[in-house]
Amino acid sequence: MEAITGAKVFSATRAKEREELGEAITRWIRANPQFELVDKIVTQSSDREFHCLTVTVFFRERLAQAG
Repeated sequence: MEAITGAKVFSATRAKEREELGEAITRWIRANPQFELVDKIVTQSSDREFHCLTVTVFFRERLAQAG
């Protein structure tokens, strides 16, 4: 497995938030080009009233390229 230097957790319980979760993740990725995604875990949990969707992305810092 590749070295991991950090993790970011995205979570939503409301239907509208769950629908927009992918866009929120994409915005974060674009805003942080210094990170390279290494892995991800998608988790869904629920009880009688709420359904929670969680996406955890694992990343490492990109090495600066000599140029």
